[in-house]
Amino acid sequence: MWVKAMTSTSIPSGLWPHFQEYDPRRLDRDQDADLIIQRTLEYGTWEEIRWLVTSYSVECIRKFVRLRGERLLSAATFTYWRKLLGVRRWRRSPFAREARQVWPF
Repeated sequence: MWVKAMTSTSIPSGLWPHFQEYDPRRLDRDQDADLIIQRTLEYGTWEEIRWLVTSYSVECIRKFVRLRGERLLSAATFTYWRKLLGVRRWRRSPFAREARQVWPF
């Protein structure tokens, strides 16, 4: 299970602009954990990162970075959190090499 006991009841209001296509009050922390972790790591302030760590365990966040980070985070953000969390091995995106190729036509 990804989630541990929650100490806060909702996503910090400072993150709401980064969930424009969702109603942040209706997001489920269990089902939408990847989305919440991704947007918080990408756009959150240090205070919002602290909220993330109290809402989800550091191991849960590390697991997200290891399994989905390269695909869901920007390259700079992925590298930053990978180094900060000590993730040495991660699941490589199957499209990473192809995304850097120029269209041959």
